[in-house]
Parts: sequence; structure tokens; C-alpha cells
Amino acid sequence: MKHPMEAAIKSARQGIRLDHGGPFGACIVKRGRIIATAHNTVLRDHDSTCHAEINAIRQACRKLKSHDLTGCVLYTTAEPCPMCLGAIYWARINAVHIGVTSAVAVRAGFDDALIRKDMQRPLGRHRIPMRSGVMQAGCWEVFKEWKKLNGVLY
Repeated sequence: MKHPMEAAIKSARQGIRLDHGGPFGACIVKRGRIIATAHNTVLRDHDSTCHAEINAIRQACRKLKSHDLTGCVLYTTAEPCPMCLGAIYWARINAVHIGVTSAVAVRAGFDDALIRKDMQRPLGRHRIPMRSGVMQAGCWEVFKEWKKLNGVLY
């Protein structure tokens, strides 16, 4: 197997040459085998969530027929943004190998520092107004229904 980061870099190059999105590529490996390789497709798909890491996670989940990527390692050309980092945690990926830090991405015009800073603020103090408690009782009922169907106890 070639080094997984080589696959991520190759995919990133392909993505920028096709004008699919930014210079980002990702590769997911399980038990020494590459199971997913993807690049940023934000521009192609007109979807701000189509980062390389997210695309690779989606591809790996489909291939493994599971939302749980325990035992997998992610290789990514750049430090994951907050959205991608959240997806990495939700997917239960075991380790992440990063090519360059977010400082390099910032110099290239991809600055997620505003998002990282805003996430540190309390809910009511975000740059985008957020209000909690909207139809709270109805929302709580949905959680209770899910708990009952899945045998979850609080």
C-alpha cells in the first residue's frame, strides 16, 4: 500500500484541477487498507458541508455499512475545521494524521478561527443569534419516544 497521505494529496490535487473546491484531501484506512479517499467538493456540489474529511467519512460509512468507524485512521492534508472535527468524533475514528496545520490554511484564505472563537462563547453570545427552548416540550417528547424505542434509560 502506498502511504495514505499520498492518496489524500492526489485526491486534493484532482479536486482543485477539476475546480471542485479547496486544496483539501482525505483518506481513511482500516487494518492497513485504504477504504475511502475524497477531496473537497464544496464548489461542485454547492454544499458547504462537502469538505474532504466529511466526504471520506460518508464514503467509508457506506462501504463498511456502518456509522461507526472504530478502528479507522484518517489522513488529511490539513488540520480539520470544527465541523470536520465533530464528524471525526461522531464517527469514532481512532486517530487523525494531519499534513499541515490550520495556520497554513489561513495563509491560503481558509480561516476558521472565527468559528473556533465563536464556539467558545455561551449560546446566547454567538455571532449568529441562537435561541434555545423553542417548542421545548414537543422536542422533549421526541427524545422520550426515541428513548422508549431504543431502551435508553436516563
